[in-house]
Amino acid sequence: MKLLFADLNQQQRLNWRIHVKRTYIAIACLSLLLLSQGAFAQDAKIGLLNALQALFNSDAARVVQEELEQEFSIDEARAQELTDQLGSLQEEYQQNEAVMSEEEIRRMNSNAQDLQVQLQLIQERVQQALQTKNQEFLQSMQEELAAAVTDVVAEGGYDLILNVDSAPYFAPVLDITAKVTAKLNESAQRQE
Repeated sequence: MKLLFADLNQQQRLNWRIHVKRTYIAIACLSLLLLSQGAFAQDAKIGLLNALQALFNSDAARVVQEELEQEFSIDEARAQELTDQLGSLQEEYQQNEAVMSEEEIRRMNSNAQDLQVQLQLIQERVQQALQTKNQEFLQSMQEELAAAVTDVVAEGGYDLILNVDSAPYFAPVLDITAKVTAKLNESAQRQE
């Protein structure tokens, strides 16, 4: 230590000692704080929840999914038909490219573009409708989700529920998502 302080004047040495003392005090305070939080954490029961997963794994979500599949089955069939037509056009182009006139190539490109536009319109319409339905489902399930979480918290004696996204790692035993999904399903069965 003497070598370290050899080049320092008396004021610098005093400042250094004050800095070291403050650092030790800060470390001691931080240690006490962490120990006290550790004691709280030992007594607290913590659960982690993936709310979207709980909702979308519920029976209500499955019913909505089946309704959506029925509602968009015509669009899905049309999209598959357009995709098949595009594949046929591409195959025909590759086979006959060498013998096709420029007019035939232009016509084929125009047909392919028309099919792509139709396919894109169907995809956009379906995607927009799916987003709307998902938002409606999430909004309609907010109260049920809150009630299910409240029931799980009360039954399990949880002191703190965190979103799974807020924890980079957690033991699977802390995950209450399946319990919340089960409560959502129970609630739906009682309402029927």
